[in-house]
Amino acid sequence: MKRIGLALVVLMLALSACVPAATPTPERIVETRVVERTVEKTVEVTKVIPTLTVIGPWAGAEMDQFLPVLKAAEEKLGMKIQYRIYRAEDLSQVLPPQFEAKQAPGDVIFMWEWWVREHRDHAVDLTDLWQKEANQFALQPTTVDGRVYAVPYVLFVKPGFWYKKSFFQKHNLQPPTTWEEFLALLDKISAIPGIKKAIITGDGVGWPISDIVEHFLITFGGPELQENLIAGKVRFTDPQVRSIFAERLVPLLGKYFSDPVEWTQAIDLWWNEEYGLFFMGNWLTGMVKDPSDLGVFTLPGARGVVGGTDWAFIPKYSENVEAAKQLIAFMISKEGMEVRAKQGGKLASRKDISPEVYPPADRALAEALSKIERPNVPDLDDTVGGVWQRTFWDQLKLLWVRPQALDSVLRTLDAKFPTK
Repeated sequence: MKRIGLALVVLMLALSACVPAATPTPERIVETRVVERTVEKTVEVTKVIPTLTVIGPWAGAEMDQFLPVLKAAEEKLGMKIQYRIYRAEDLSQVLPPQFEAKQAPGDVIFMWEWWVREHRDHAVDLTDLWQKEANQFALQPTTVDGRVYAVPYVLFVKPGFWYKKSFFQKHNLQPPTTWEEFLALLDKISAIPGIKKAIITGDGVGWPISDIVEHFLITFGGPELQENLIAGKVRFTDPQVRSIFAERLVPLLGKYFSDPVEWTQAIDLWWNEEYGLFFMGNWLTGMVKDPSDLGVFTLPGARGVVGGTDWAFIPKYSENVEAAKQLIAFMISKEGMEVRAKQGGKLASRKDISPEVYPPADRALAEALSKIERPNVPDLDDTVGGVWQRTFWDQLKLLWVRPQALDSVLRTLDAKFPTK
């Protein structure tokens, strides 16, 4: 047994000597590489294009002259703009109840200055917007306690009596240079066959008649009289005021002036040469068939004419206040004002607009106004405003058909004038 065990041990040792030594296992090195993969994602962003509503008083030709401004604003500002027509007389009734309900029918609204001032609690503060352009304007904004609530837009003027150049040439007529020549001109026109009256009286709610009256007051009392009437420093029963009515205006009523005719209809009647003269603002240049045939003259001796504007404000209840500010900023900028001036019918209220921008008729008017001492005397009824404004209109319509009611009219205007 011992022999067998020994033999086995010897055999195992021999076999182990014949087996080669084991090869060492190489170290496995695992290299981990982090590969960053960029995943591109397409995110769809829906850009909301604001739609603004602009409310203004302009219809017909006046609207057609304004719409290019809104079109230019749409293209420059990337917004949509719709225009709605509301007369200031109607807005004065519509807006107060809407404001009380914290609502507004528009984002930018054109309104009387005095009205915006009275309702400033419902208007957005435009002070910062205005300060960027203030130095370039001939007009001042609507301001209360140093804050701006409405800004002036383009300028309208009420320069005097318009006539057709061709009509004057045909009948050998000349614009007058004295009061006596004015009366002689009225007689000559009245004698022309087919003429109903020398002057057609435009009317709406009474404001075209008030423009005629103010022109007489400014001519024969000076711009100072108009301003003193506005301030309440001079009363309508004052002897100077009465003498202008009694000696200059009332004798012409009935004899030379027609009864009141709705003013847009009056344009056609006058253009058809049923009447010789027509007192109207400079927007008339955009409402006749051939503006190049227009001529205009003030009453002889006038040192000033009424000039004014429409006032833009933003109601606090607009859902697009910031976009509305952008729109107003464009409209009163040089670029926006030039777009409007090119259309005619209004004059720029900026001082940096060249006369060359205007159509011929408006360019001639702008040059003529440069010779007037005061081309922007405040409008009497628009500045006083309120209930008295309507009283003024109504009383003047009464005077036109009943000139003998002069003293009653003046007493009423004096009694109803607002006291501060």
